[in-house]
Amino acid sequence: MNEPNPFLDPARQQDLYGQAARLAGRTSALMRAKTSGRPVPERIVSLVQTHHAQPDRLGVVLDIGCGRGTSSLFLAEQLRPQRVLGLDAAPSLLAQARERAPRLPDTTVDFVEGDFHDLPLPAGSCDVAVAAFCLYHSPQPKDVIAQIAKVLAPGGLAVLVTKGLDSYREMDQLVASAGLDAQADRHQSLYTAAHSGNLADLAASSLDVIAVLDEEHAFTFGGHDHTAQYLATNPKYDFAPGLYGNPGALAATLHEFLPDQPLTTRSLITFVVAQPNEGRQP
Repeated sequence: MNEPNPFLDPARQQDLYGQAARLAGRTSALMRAKTSGRPVPERIVSLVQTHHAQPDRLGVVLDIGCGRGTSSLFLAEQLRPQRVLGLDAAPSLLAQARERAPRLPDTTVDFVEGDFHDLPLPAGSCDVAVAAFCLYHSPQPKDVIAQIAKVLAPGGLAVLVTKGLDSYREMDQLVASAGLDAQADRHQSLYTAAHSGNLADLAASSLDVIAVLDEEHAFTFGGHDHTAQYLATNPKYDFAPGLYGNPGALAATLHEFLPDQPLTTRSLITFVVAQPNEGRQP
């Protein structure tokens, strides 16, 4: 199928991220379902502590695609750099991130609006750059990685995170079986631009890859009501009018056509750790 990928469609971005509550609801439903896999922010911190030469003496840590700031705040609390800078293109998410930001004694936490294709930072100014679950929003993720390479200081570290192409395929099958979207299991993956299979190669276009880690994460939704809370703002599916953004109506349809039972689904999470290529340093 050749339908446009919602994650690469500029016209869909306001729908996807214009309201912080929608993203919070989908994320909350997914995290309540999680049954295996280390929390991603914890893994990122562990990778920085393992691979950065001076993880206890960090200057600027950049969190690209920071959303509501959850990872940014965890990085600040666990790594205690001089500054954490969260960057996102969605004003509503940044407003909530600022509301949630704690006051830490030795770390400044700031959030700025910006385009990851043109990072608003001086060359060589960041000790760590994190890009988690955002590179698949770019039609040219290599350009974003080139920007990351530019802003990393000598000895700096990039941690890139994405998902496998077939993540949550069991949910696709449920949606199709319920008749909510008969083509659900045939739609293009949301992660085609930057996925587990190509992330290391994308990173190698501008950086030196030093580690790749794959982890399978599993999620069990307790029943149709829980599943519908996640589905309600998932852009992958073509729901009938009145269903998108309406978990109650989605749950009612699931109850009507399928026995209510838990749904277990999986996602492959890939972490790529990379360093600046010395030959490209400014």
